[in-house]
Amino acid sequence: MKEIRILDKKFREFLTEKVIQQRIKELAMQMNNDLSGKEVVFLGILNGAFLFAADLIRRINFPARISFVKLASYQGTGSSGSIKELIGWNEDIKNKTIVIVEDVIDTGNTLERIVDELVMRKAYEVRIAAMLHKPGAYTKDIPLDYVGFEIPDNFVVGYGLDYDGFGRNLPSVYSLIK
Repeated sequence: MKEIRILDKKFREFLTEKVIQQRIKELAMQMNNDLSGKEVVFLGILNGAFLFAADLIRRINFPARISFVKLASYQGTGSSGSIKELIGWNEDIKNKTIVIVEDVIDTGNTLERIVDELVMRKAYEVRIAAMLHKPGAYTKDIPLDYVGFEIPDNFVVGYGLDYDGFGRNLPSVYSLIK
C-alpha cells in the first residue's frame, strides 16, 4: 500500500481516487432520484468538503444552487471541542431543501450546529451528505441521508481533508499510521 509523509506524520492510502469517484457517482444518482423537482441548495462546509462538493454538484442533473459556510472544530489531528463560525450564512434558505455537504462526520458537533441554524432559518427540509462517516465517534441522533464511506475512528487526510493545512490536494484518502 502507498504511504506518504505529511509534516511529522506517516499516512497509508485508505481510499483510492477511483473508489472515491465511483461512490460519488452513486451518491449523485441517488440524489438525482430523491431531489429532482425540489428547490435545492447544496451547502458545502469549508474547507474540507470543497472537493467533494465540486465533484458531487457536477453530477447533479436538476437545477440547484450551491453555497458554502466555514466552521472550524479541528486542531492538529483531533477535535478542539469548540465550533467557531468563521464565514457567515449568505443564502436565503427559507422553505428550501438544503443538502449539507460535509467531508467527514465524526462526533456530529459541527453537524448539529449547522442543522440547528438551518431549522432556525426555516429550511423546508435538511438532508445530510457526508463523504466519510465515523460511526464509532458519532454522538448525535441526526440521520445521515447520503454517506460515501463509513470508516474507523482514525485520523484521515486527502481529498479535501488536511493535517495542519497540508494534504487537501491528495486525490485519495490516507489514514494516519500510529
